[in-house]
Amino acid sequence: MKMIVGLGNPGKEYEKTRHNVGFMALDKITKIYDFGDFKTEEKFEAEISQGEIAAEKIFLIKPQTFMNSSGRTVQKMMNFYKAGIDDLIVIHDDLDIALGEFRTGSGSRSAGHKGVQSIIDFLDSKDFKRIRVGIKIEDRKIPTEKFVLGTFTKKESEAITGALDGVIETVKKELT
Repeated sequence: MKMIVGLGNPGKEYEKTRHNVGFMALDKITKIYDFGDFKTEEKFEAEISQGEIAAEKIFLIKPQTFMNSSGRTVQKMMNFYKAGIDDLIVIHDDLDIALGEFRTGSGSRSAGHKGVQSIIDFLDSKDFKRIRVGIKIEDRKIPTEKFVLGTFTKKESEAITGALDGVIETVKKELT
């Protein structure tokens, strides 16, 4: 069993924002692998979809706690299903990686990402797998909070779509 957590904020107003690339990645996984629709699970404060990839049971998790409290959902799910830190993959945006690129890793600090920091704090560990999707734009002239809560331009959306295709391949490799 694996838990793949996409970080984002709930609600229509955040749906296509840069901070929601984790949710976008999970939506793409549900379509490609024919998972069921996301269902609200109040006890976990999350929307969850279940399916299989490479004969592995997968939970796709969208915390509904807002970004800065994502760790609460992750901890509840992991405790309930008795999952280990190796069973967790977190997908999130990253301002330090160029738009359209992504990187994988584990064991690193949050680098100021409050959703990741929340998970680190609730799990008391930074040793989970992460897939960081780049949203950095060199000529950005607006404050960080406004930028990450802004929507992608058409050109940026194309770059993100390409990055998410790579993320999906990376997830598949992690599971096989």
